Amino acid sequence: MQRTVVKTNKVTSHEPRGRMLHAAILLTFFLIKPVTMAQHGSNGGIATPTSRVKWEQDSDVKCLTSALENGDPNTGASIFILKATPGCIVPWHYHTAEERLIVVHGHLMAEMESMTATPLEDGGFAMMPSKVKHQFSCRSKEGCLLFVTFDRTYDIFWVNQQK
Repeated sequence: MQRTVVKTNKVTSHEPRGRMLHAAILLTFFLIKPVTMAQHGSNGGIATPTSRVKWEQDSDVKCLTSALENGDPNTGASIFILKATPGCIVPWHYHTAEERLIVVHGHLMAEMESMTATPLEDGGFAMMPSKVKHQFSCRSKEGCLLFVTFDRTYDIFWVNQQK
């Protein structure tokens, strides 16, 4: 596969304070008392237990299912929850939006242009700048669960036609 190299800012390790923030966010997800169905508050708040997520199979990557948690990917920022089966590969692609990923469960290999492939485990974080090519693979026997956010309208451009 031929790739075009794109220069990006040098990626540095997370500061301990940033890692603590990500851990606190994940801990909050696990400490919230489960409810029997998704709750919608009159103030616009939402709480959705994982057991009530309505998973949809991805139309391009058959080993991936997802659900929109918040926002509108057609008009602006959005948050998705994703499940990847063991060995699932989301091949090289990019988005116009900046993408952020937090691993809830599993072992994920994150790859980006101009950066060494990085294994991510529970609580692992990755940020892919706008238009930077990247790919992911689930390396867990039990599969992977992750949250992905986009800072603006969602789109996807595949680098290679094989999916």
